[in-house]
Amino acid sequence: MLSKKPELLAPAGDLTKLKTAIDYGADAVYIGGKAFSLRTASDNFSREEMEEGIRYAHAKGKKCYAALNIIAHNDDLKELESYLKELQDCGIDAVIVADMGIFDIVRKKASSLPVHISTQASNTNYASVSFFKELGAKRIVLARELSFREIHEITQKVPDVEIEAFVHGAMCVSYSGRCLLSNYMAGRDSNKGDCAQPCRWKYSLVEEKRPGEYMPVYEDDRGTFLFNSKDLCMIEYIGELVKAGVTSFKIEGRVKSEYYVATVVKAYRDAIDEYFEGKPFDPRHIEELRKISHRQYTSGFYFDKPKDTAQVYATSSYIRDYELIGTSIAYDDEKKELTLEQRNRFFLGDEVEILMPGEPFYCMKITDMKNEWNETIEVAPHPQMKVKIPCDKKIYPGSFIRKKKPLV
Repeated sequence: MLSKKPELLAPAGDLTKLKTAIDYGADAVYIGGKAFSLRTASDNFSREEMEEGIRYAHAKGKKCYAALNIIAHNDDLKELESYLKELQDCGIDAVIVADMGIFDIVRKKASSLPVHISTQASNTNYASVSFFKELGAKRIVLARELSFREIHEITQKVPDVEIEAFVHGAMCVSYSGRCLLSNYMAGRDSNKGDCAQPCRWKYSLVEEKRPGEYMPVYEDDRGTFLFNSKDLCMIEYIGELVKAGVTSFKIEGRVKSEYYVATVVKAYRDAIDEYFEGKPFDPRHIEELRKISHRQYTSGFYFDKPKDTAQVYATSSYIRDYELIGTSIAYDDEKKELTLEQRNRFFLGDEVEILMPGEPFYCMKITDMKNEWNETIEVAPHPQMKVKIPCDKKIYPGSFIRKKKPLV
């Protein structure tokens, strides 16, 4: 008998991404307000946007969690109580915390809010998981540095707490993301959500008695990226995650694009559902995840400590084999005509794929193009331009149109 289907938890950097994640199959989303959240690079949510997003999720039977996972200093605590009240009034389903002081304040001042312990708390063993459970935590987001074997031991020894684990997205070379490098080198504190990612910069070696002589440490003539982690991808291992006792599958990426969120969520949604239907893994899910901007993929620490296979030494660039050319905004049933808002340049005759919620992607060739003034065109050169193309299949607003980039 199969275990209970795990929650699929998606990132939502803004209101549009929240709705996209829900529409494409997420069971829950995690968001950040304008403070206390570890992603200052994402737009994050105003009070009004948070209320709208939570209403949207709840109307579809989904949940919203708020990140309060900064490593707090004294000044950070001044507005915390009023913010907790705001979250309660908005109807948030849980808060994610790392700092013990914030945890204590939440338990005392907002005791009705379920608490999830952030990966920033570096929970790597059953004793620490049990400790937080006894303090009243509902869920533990495990550190990324754990294997299936270790996770299974945790869930066996501490059975009555929810376990969340990252299954997809960027990896950090510092333990559970607790890094001081960005603050030291760029004045941007990663523990307050403002990481400059200096681990992915190029470095050279200087010998103590030869100042000014920079010796490159390289794999090729462009230099070496010493701490450049691959991206995590566990979509092939749904069964192993379930058997280990993971109850929530977490996707990283609150600063990633709306298209990224849609593609990754849909791929994992389909893979999870098919696993629980008893179907074998479909390799097309991996192919889908290769159509978004990504670094090389790795299974991280799940099969014990990774060797060199978890690092990329030649480049810090993303792999971008496909590009998003537009999003659908309207479909005319009578004319069988799709109107899209352009994101990148495309041409008459291009072969494209359309990604939609709840369906396989649709392939078609652009046989005609008109601009918003109904003038026939052969190229769509301007971002945000409205373009009309014939399409036999009904396409709903919010679908994504992409094409394979030509080989250079």
